[in-house]
Amino acid sequence: MLIDFFCKLREYKVPCTIRELLDLINALEQHVVFANIDDFYVLSRAILVKDESYFDKFDRAFADYFKGVASIALDLSKIPEDWLKKHFEKLLSAEEKEKIKALGGLDKLMETLAERLKEQEKRHQGGNKWIGTGGTSPFGAYGYNPEGIRIGQHESRHRRAVKVWDKRQFKNLDNQVEIGTRNIKVALRKLRQFARTGASEQLDLDNTIKATASNAGYLDIKMQPERHNAVKVLMFFDVGGSMDDHIKICEQLFSAVHTEFKHLEFFYFHNCLYETVWKDNARRDQQAIELLQVLHTYSRDYKVIFVGDATMGPYEITYPGGSVEHWNEEAGSVWMGRVLEHFDKCIWLNPQDQKHWQYYPSINIMRQIMDNKMYPLTVEGLTQGIKALL
Repeated sequence: MLIDFFCKLREYKVPCTIRELLDLINALEQHVVFANIDDFYVLSRAILVKDESYFDKFDRAFADYFKGVASIALDLSKIPEDWLKKHFEKLLSAEEKEKIKALGGLDKLMETLAERLKEQEKRHQGGNKWIGTGGTSPFGAYGYNPEGIRIGQHESRHRRAVKVWDKRQFKNLDNQVEIGTRNIKVALRKLRQFARTGASEQLDLDNTIKATASNAGYLDIKMQPERHNAVKVLMFFDVGGSMDDHIKICEQLFSAVHTEFKHLEFFYFHNCLYETVWKDNARRDQQAIELLQVLHTYSRDYKVIFVGDATMGPYEITYPGGSVEHWNEEAGSVWMGRVLEHFDKCIWLNPQDQKHWQYYPSINIMRQIMDNKMYPLTVEGLTQGIKALL
């Protein structure tokens, strides 16, 4: 059995050796653990894995070999109530979706919406023209249209809204979240340039011993400034909308960078950079920060990391007025260009599965703007991104 398990680990690229397999067999013969899969997991990982960066691969290989595909008995009585309340949401076949036509651009959408607002006198549901719920109208909530304006819907569903007519509340990322995997920290530690800064608050053991010996054995304590990572990092986090799907991994990254870098500043944006960013999502309307002020505040030697899925309408990047939330006088690409011109080192980390990137025109546009310095938010992608910042 252990030989097959060993082969499964090698299949998942865990670099364990025959010597380590023999050590595991010997530990089992000595009854270090017995008849307990959890204890065996801890023991086998301790013996077979010599680098914490392979913990995730080991976990997947272990689950694949010992668990396989588990059958799940579904309890339909526990379906969330809000799912049942949305019974009027219309599910369309691919053929039906093909028959639905877009109105033909942002200007035409806004013009048509103004006309509907003048004409409509009551609530509507399930149609293809009026502002309402369900249906295939380009205006309203919980329906389907390839290009529309979302009004009153709790959250995004098809990622196709051209404008969002709501006061949207986003949440700050939690920098106290417990890291689910230490691989993020392992990758971030490669971005290090240590220097001693600040007050002398750390014991200098070598100089203390030397000074005490020179003082005929009388204790002479010497202190020194603490060593910190001198690298300065500036991060821009995309929040809300499609990024709600990636909150967990972004919070893990957010927590990791707070522990690794002393000089860290961060700001939030939505979809694409425009003229303002913010630091508190609850007060983003009252305490917006001019992006030009950010450029004037932070020097060129800051390492800039954008975190976002870059999943949006292409016009949000390329056209004035393209933002889904406000009228931007200048295109997002203009503001992105100003940031890239000011800072020497910039990368983009994308939590969207890389195999899907080719299907989003906005991702391809943003990759071109970033000079292809867009990396997946995985351990390997983060490692590549860190190398680009060095």
